Amino acid sequence: MRLFYSAIAACLAACLATGVAAAQQPLKVYISVDMEGIAGVVTADQLLPTGFEYERFRGFMTAETNAAIQGARDAGATAIVVSDSHGNGENLLIEQLPSDVTLVRSWPRPLTMMEGIDSSFSAAVFIGYHASTTSPAGVRAHTFSSANFTSVELNGVPIPESGLNAAIAGRFGVPVVAISGDDIAVHETQQMISGIEGAVVKRAISFHAAATMTPTAAQALIRSTVRDGVKKRASIKPYVLATPVRLDLSFKNYRPAELLTYLPGVQRVSSHTIRFVGKDITDVSRFIEFVTNYQPDLAP
Repeated sequence: MRLFYSAIAACLAACLATGVAAAQQPLKVYISVDMEGIAGVVTADQLLPTGFEYERFRGFMTAETNAAIQGARDAGATAIVVSDSHGNGENLLIEQLPSDVTLVRSWPRPLTMMEGIDSSFSAAVFIGYHASTTSPAGVRAHTFSSANFTSVELNGVPIPESGLNAAIAGRFGVPVVAISGDDIAVHETQQMISGIEGAVVKRAISFHAAATMTPTAAQALIRSTVRDGVKKRASIKPYVLATPVRLDLSFKNYRPAELLTYLPGVQRVSSHTIRFVGKDITDVSRFIEFVTNYQPDLAP
């Protein structure tokens, strides 16, 4: 009988230890933040440092990021990495972020808008995202470069930035659980990722017009949406692409397509389109980062 009770005690102790260990596991959330999908953003007046409203909208972008952080914490997040992923990558007001958050800034980055993510994260969130360059609607719709690209395809399918970024998260087994932006951007992503929570903070009227929520209302919606998404993370599958990954990149002009085929492994498939095949999405990410950032006169 004494042996029986000893066995029961040992079993209970083991279960308790397992429960404590699980409770102590960090719940890490990765938040990638763009600016075109922030409430109220419609033109370069809000998006570029030269715009007369840019400084104010940096504040709104930061406030929506903080709302997402709080929503993740409401759902139990214990560690958060934020990626400043718009323009020069130096938009978020760092002093207004919580002191225990890690911020990724500036370029270039091998994983572009998802730099710093790995398999230790439990969920990813997209804030302020916009529609793809192949979309006929959406405020400031583009994919990576509104000045240069007319289409970005992965494995033969046109994708928005949320598609490539979700695939990077999926490469590490991390589901994307929530997105905010205009109605077109949210719908595009929900078509790719079943179950993802969406915060529609404005309705697209045209490329440079929207019917928008106010900043305070948008922040409240984002907080509750991110909370709900992180809570249901176990039911959302990571977005994983079949490998190898084929990238088809179409340019507005002839010369970039012509010159990039001088690189080994790059094929020109039409006058404006090149093809690159990577072993996985991280290879593709590095290639896109090269294409969008390389200049022969780079210094230092």
